[in-house]
Parts: sequence; structure tokens; C-alpha cells
Amino acid sequence: MKNFFTHLKGDLFGGITAGIVALPLALAFGVSSGMGPSAGLYGAIFISFFAALFGGTNTQISGPTAPMTAVSMVVIAGIVAINDGSLEKALPAILLVFLLAGIMQIGLGLLGIGRYIRYIPYPVVSGFMTAIGVIILLTQILPAVGYYPKEDEEYVEQFKPQAEGIILGNILKEETGEGILVLEDFAETIDRANGVTSEDILKESKTLANNEAAGVIGTIKILPRALQKINWMELALALATIFIIYGFKRITSAIPSALVALVVVTGVAYGFGLNYRSIEQIPSGLPVPNFDIFTEFELGSVTPYIFTALTLALLGAIDSLLTSVVADNMTKTKHRPNQELIGQGIGNSIAAVFGGIPGAGATIRTVVNINAGGKTKLSGMIAGILLLVILLAFGPVASQIPAAVLAGILVTVGIGVMDYKGLKAIPFLPKDTKIGPIKFSSEVVIMLVVLVLSSIWNLVYAVGIGLIIASLMFMKKMGELTAERSDVKTLRNEKGWADEADFPETLKEEVFIKHLKGPLFFGSTSEFQNLANQIPRTAKTLIVRMGRVQYLDQSGLYTLEDVLLDLKKSHINVLFVNILKQPKYMMERVNIIPHLVPGHHIFKDFSECLEWIKQKEAR
Repeated sequence: MKNFFTHLKGDLFGGITAGIVALPLALAFGVSSGMGPSAGLYGAIFISFFAALFGGTNTQISGPTAPMTAVSMVVIAGIVAINDGSLEKALPAILLVFLLAGIMQIGLGLLGIGRYIRYIPYPVVSGFMTAIGVIILLTQILPAVGYYPKEDEEYVEQFKPQAEGIILGNILKEETGEGILVLEDFAETIDRANGVTSEDILKESKTLANNEAAGVIGTIKILPRALQKINWMELALALATIFIIYGFKRITSAIPSALVALVVVTGVAYGFGLNYRSIEQIPSGLPVPNFDIFTEFELGSVTPYIFTALTLALLGAIDSLLTSVVADNMTKTKHRPNQELIGQGIGNSIAAVFGGIPGAGATIRTVVNINAGGKTKLSGMIAGILLLVILLAFGPVASQIPAAVLAGILVTVGIGVMDYKGLKAIPFLPKDTKIGPIKFSSEVVIMLVVLVLSSIWNLVYAVGIGLIIASLMFMKKMGELTAERSDVKTLRNEKGWADEADFPETLKEEVFIKHLKGPLFFGSTSEFQNLANQIPRTAKTLIVRMGRVQYLDQSGLYTLEDVLLDLKKSHINVLFVNILKQPKYMMERVNIIPHLVPGHHIFKDFSECLEWIKQKEAR
């Protein structure tokens, strides 16, 4: 506790500054997620406080971030859609998914997974981050121009026949669940259908219209119609916000430009009594736990989202640990990755119980905290407390913020989160892979696949596919390199290693040497399988030099066994030189040693092997 108060002044300034920066972003991410501004604010309060308290990075400021919000948006939209478009009905299941993600993060930390996050390939991260930017940018176009699909009467009208069909289908499902045989009691169905009002049909039609226009594809489909129905007042507010955010940065960076834009544009819109659309009402008073998560728990409503919860957990882990590395570089300290994951998990779990959206370590807010003097965990806790004070004191005032202002803020977030470094490198990356006559860069392919699939299909599956492609590409390259460096040639055609210089000329057509370099694994076995065919008929002995084979997997092991059997049929003796510990252990488990290669055919070094060959030839 001593460190908490040693740097009190710096932590106070750092926490307050970071909290002020977090305010407009928290509100904007909450609105963007579909749960409303209060959800963003609750997430920022609880994640910031508890992730700092229990985490492993002293200066980390956590809260809702663009990547976490983009994935949360998908979760929320999917669960709302299967709950008749009602956020209230869907909320327990949504928050339970967020709670599971937090618990999974705690589990990742306890299992020590934190140190492995760095192995995720850069092209996957780059493609994902750029896709996040594209998703946020495109989905904010509609609120920026003041177009809301479910309020467009002509557009909603198109969905009424489909809405009637869905309502009738739901009636039939209800009757089946109640044990009513529809064909025998059709009158019951007619009575229930007659009870459906035009308001019920309109509500279902609005839900369908909203779902149809959701996401990147939905936005692109509806965009021509939206541009014909622009609300110029809303567009002016959004453009003014964007202009101030970028313009104010040129004047000074001491005050967050997003906060300046929020205050100025909202003040002008409210002060002049402009006819604008405000954000949802922010509840006053302390946040209240949502115990419906537990009392209304249904396994079936959450099971389809287990993988999504894991994705949120992993994404939050990556996001947080990358920010921790930035903090380390700035403060010359070293974070504890597994403890950081535990802290993030606790923060996300508590935020979910109180109705907040999930978050992670936020790079910009962390940098602001450090630059303002933040040194210890107290700074992150102060940022959370400040946001709670703002909620309690200014909740009703914040409810007057124009929705278009938050859309403008998110447009700048979308533009800023894209990985321009990765995009600029596309023309210059080496074309290392070939299909037929076409050469291309495997890293560019991975990045573009993740970018496109994340943007138009599914963030979760896109990352998974990207990781699979990256792994396959890596294994292919490693296999090719291993095979290329481990060719079998006569000593007349291949430059031997230094200790092979004195090899007798008389033996060079009878004794061949196989130089194995690198791991013998499933990615490098195809070329190795041809070993027996590469050795000329004049050969009597094959020396396999194993000193540079650090690892032998099961595929490599059985391929080696097949090759040794083929060589045995050709009456070729095989000698092993300098087998390392792991490969030798594997070969002993399946009796390659001593069944196919007896103990007296295994040597510690090449000179010992050569001496044995000379003695054998002398007999």
C-alpha cells in the first residue's frame, strides 16, 4: 500500500486526465454497442477501477475499446434479434456472455496464458484492427446523417408481410409447446391470430428493418436510401464534431480534443435550442447490480455464444497486453502479464454484473495517464472514481448530448484504429508464395482475408481462419527450408562440414551422409520421405547427422521409421551421430532404437563414427 501514496500527486493528475479522456469515448462506445451510453459509462467505471486494483501493469488505464465494442456489438445484435428485438428481454443473456468472457480472462491468467499472446502473427492483428476501423466507420454513417431505418415508414412497410409470417409462426410454436394439435383445434389458432394488433406487426416490422440494415453489409445496402433522406442538422453536428477533433489537435494536445468537441457542439446545439436527436437517458444514482443474469439464466440462450465469449476474452487479453508493453517502454518497468489478465477479467466480470460493456487496456488513455504523472495503480482507480462522480453529478446533463456528436467521435475513432503501418507495407512485402504462375505475399493474403471476412462476415471466424492460414503458411515455409537444407548428395557434390574434410576418398561412393538441420516435424516430412530413393545403389552405409535436430514430432518419427525400413530392405546400414535428448527419447519409445538402429550404430560425434567405419572396412 505504501507505493499507492508515494506518487499521490502524479497519480491524481494522471487519473483525472485519463478519466476526462475516457468520458466521451465511453459514452460513444456504449451507444455504438447498442446498449446505450450508460452501459459504456458503467464499463469504464468498473473496468478502470478493478483492472487497475488487481492487474499487473501499474499505469494501465482500462475501459471500453474499439475492438471490444465491435465484437460486443455483434453479440448484442445477435441476442437481441432472437428476443423479438427487445434489449430488455435480451439483457440477461448479453450480460451473462460478458460475464463469461471476464471469467475466462481470469482463467487465462491463472493458467499462465499471458506469455503466449505474443505469438499471434502480426498480419492477423493488422487485418483485424483495420477491419474494426472499417466496421466502426461504416456503421456510424447512418447516425451521422440522422437516418434510422426503423423510423423510415416506407422502408418498414416492406417488412410487414414477413413480420406477419413470423408472428404466425410464433403462435404455432406456442401452441405446439402447450400441446395443442393445430389441425384438430384450428379455431384456437384463428383466435390467437385475430388477437394480433397492427402495433404488434409494426413492432416486428421495425425489428426486421433494423436487423436488415445492421452491420457493414446492411449499411451498404441501405446507404443509397439513407443519402436520399439526410437530416442536415444531424450531419452538420457530426461534421462539426469531426472538424473540432482534428482541428483542436493542431492547437494543443494538453486538452483532449474529443472532450472539447463534445462540450462545444453539445453546448451550441442545446444553447440555441436546435431540433436534434439526443442520446438515451442516462440513469441517475449509483449503478445497480443486474441479478437477472443469474435468476433468468438459460443455458440454451448462452451456449451458442461460448466461443464468442472466449473470443472477447482473448481479444481483451491481446488488447491489454499490447498496451502493457507500451506502458513498459514509457516507464522502463516490466508488467506481469498473467496478473494483468486476472485484473482485466475481474474488471470485466464486475462491469457485466452492473450492466457495463466489456473493455481492455486502452493505449491512448494509458499514455495520457503516464504523461500526466501517473506512476501506480492508484491512477487507474482514480480514473474510475472520477467517471462515477461525473455519472452521479452530471448524468441528466450528459443525457442532452446529441447522438450525432457521438457518431462523429466514433468516426474519428474508426479512422484512427486502422493499421496504416500494415496497409502501407502491402506493396513492399516479398512475394514468397506461388500458386501456378501467380506469386503473392502470404502475409498480405492473411491480412486481407482477416480484413475482408471480419468486415463483411464474422469477426470471430475471421480471426480463427486467419490464424489457421498463418499457421499453415508458416509450417509450409519451415518444411521447405528444412528440406532445402537437408538434401542428400554424395560428398563429391556437396561441401561437407568441417570435421568431414579428412573423409577417405575410397569410401565416398559407398558411404553417404545425411545432414539434418532443424526440426523434423509434420511440415517437413514430405521431402524426407524420398530419402531412400535419393541414395545411389553403390551405397552401403548412410550416416545421419542429428546434432542440429532439436525436435522430432510424431509425424517425423513415423516418417523416419518408414525411411529406415526402406533402407534396411536395400541392405544399407544406418549410423546415427550426435542424437539430441528429445529425438532420442522419441525414437526409443517406438523401438527405432534399438530395433532398427542398434546401440553400436549410434555415436557421440563424427570422428567416433568415422573410426568405426574405418575399422569395419579394414576387417
